[in-house]
Amino acid sequence: MSPLQHWPLLFLLLLIRSSNQIEDNKIPSLCSGQPGIPGSPGVHGTPGLPGRDGRDGRDAAPGEKGAQGESGMPGMSGPRGDRGDPGQLGEKGEKGQAGECAVAPKSAFSAKLSESRGLPTNVDEALRFDTVLLNEQGHYDPETGRFTCRVPGVYYFAVHATVYRASLQFDVVKNNQVEASFFQYYGNWPKPASLTGGALLHLVPNDQVWIRVGIGEYSGFYSSAKTDSSFSGFLVHSDWKNSAVFA
Repeated sequence: MSPLQHWPLLFLLLLIRSSNQIEDNKIPSLCSGQPGIPGSPGVHGTPGLPGRDGRDGRDAAPGEKGAQGESGMPGMSGPRGDRGDPGQLGEKGEKGQAGECAVAPKSAFSAKLSESRGLPTNVDEALRFDTVLLNEQGHYDPETGRFTCRVPGVYYFAVHATVYRASLQFDVVKNNQVEASFFQYYGNWPKPASLTGGALLHLVPNDQVWIRVGIGEYSGFYSSAKTDSSFSGFLVHSDWKNSAVFA
């Protein structure tokens, strides 16, 4: 091979050797000049596609208990429930203290004429049965011969008269009003006779009842050691709604 034929081959080897000495990403400048003006920013690109959902995070620690809230408004009453079963019988309680004793109201009296008692001289005067047989409540006054009502109700009054030496006429009087009259004729009998009369009267407090006797030949009330003339009365029933009172 001639020298002229080896020349191209040598020139190629020199280029390869010199290329190894050039730094990466640097191209030798064949012409030196000033840096150019920076270019304008490029147009924003289109949004990318949504990414996939991330994994669930870890559970956080429990928070502190909050303050108690205000009470709400009361709700409406619900329907009434069914009646429950009867409960068990309880234990027997202790015996209570004894109470006061209740008794019915009382009013009663009985009196008779004494042997020495004179008869009234005035037609409106009460006959005074001066010897008291019974007068526990004190409703009869032997000084006046009058019974005064203290307990309202119905009373029965009775008069038993021994008739001797004269005819007898007497009245049962209530507040100056004659309620009943009785008469016994005396026919010169050798022994005393008797006359009994009575009346059932309704009284209110302060009403008065007494016996009025006739004057003169109609005043034959008689009393001795062996025979009596008496005036009695007692309460049949009271008008009080609660007739029992505490003693």
